[in-house]
Amino acid sequence: MLRSIHLALTFLTTLPLPDVGEVKAGEFKKASGFYPLAGYAVGLVLFVGLLFGQFLPAGVSGALTLALWLWITGMLHFDGLVDAGDALLVMKSPQRRLEILKDVHIGAFGLAVGVISLLLKWSLLTELHTLHWTALFTVVLVPAIARFAVLLPMNLFPAAREESLGARSREGWWQMGLLLILPVLFFQHGLWLILGGLVVALMVARFAASRLGGGINGDVYGAIIECTEIGVLLLWIILMGVGR
Repeated sequence: MLRSIHLALTFLTTLPLPDVGEVKAGEFKKASGFYPLAGYAVGLVLFVGLLFGQFLPAGVSGALTLALWLWITGMLHFDGLVDAGDALLVMKSPQRRLEILKDVHIGAFGLAVGVISLLLKWSLLTELHTLHWTALFTVVLVPAIARFAVLLPMNLFPAAREESLGARSREGWWQMGLLLILPVLFFQHGLWLILGGLVVALMVARFAASRLGGGINGDVYGAIIECTEIGVLLLWIILMGVGR
């Protein structure tokens, strides 16, 4: 179990942890169940950033926290979002879209999707500046919910390429992910945030699968996480606004 936690943290974050060494067959499946734990680690870094940002203008605070978000994740999911944007939005055959996913170059669709996602996250983080610092702790939950929500499409949809890293992460310890996300239920609006995250994750996965011939891959997993984070953060701000 410790090995799986270590692998999940080193794969999904840039925390200064010891190298995991050679990854054996089946280890990514076990590690996927601990993705929400990596999400909590990301969220804690964001929370600290937002706390220090309270002494700065809202726009500056949002920009610095966003930079922190990109750094702690190594832009792993953002890269997947950009690649998926290039492949899923172009008017080509499913086979050609799979080829585009392998291309390291960024096209107009990927650039547009990336810029829009960054603007959305920045604006949402800027909005958090108006909340009391105690309410900011919910930002710890957002990345964890997104990394839990991605487990559902990972296990429901087939892999677009069987030899890929995404395929090796499927059908893992989703029960562990469910156990790790249960604490969210004890926070304000926790149930709605989890449900909202699952809905966004399934919508993105369903769209991607329809464009890729029925399967999804690691880049789509990254896109799901990015879109779910934005969706959950937006839902939380809406719910907080209604409650005020």
